[in-house]
Amino acid sequence: MNQISLIKPEQQSIQTTQTPGMHRTSGIASDTCGSSGLWVGLVTAPPGQSAPHHHGDAESGIYILSGTIRMHYGNTLEYNLLAQEGDFLYVPANVVHVEENISKTDIARMLVSRNSANYMVVNVTDPR
Repeated sequence: MNQISLIKPEQQSIQTTQTPGMHRTSGIASDTCGSSGLWVGLVTAPPGQSAPHHHGDAESGIYILSGTIRMHYGNTLEYNLLAQEGDFLYVPANVVHVEENISKTDIARMLVSRNSANYMVVNVTDPR
């Protein structure tokens, strides 16, 4: 029988690959509830930039819970856009990007989902 899973805060996992400048916590993943095709987690970002990374073959959907994020992307991170609380971002598979929390004092919070239950984080050398 298929069952609905409830993942409490203390059951969330930090076993995902981390990227400097942000912290990921997995809510829905293969190791928290047996998901086979979906990852959903909370990402917190202190003021400043994350390191460049991508998520392999996984597409990502990001909802900005709080704060303002400048998303840098492209082969040399030459493009950017500004996302604020209430905005959604779509990140295609294999797109290198950097999240920048533009606040000088506040932590930004994002709800992130990917079409993979695996921890798809590939940290890369800064191409700039």
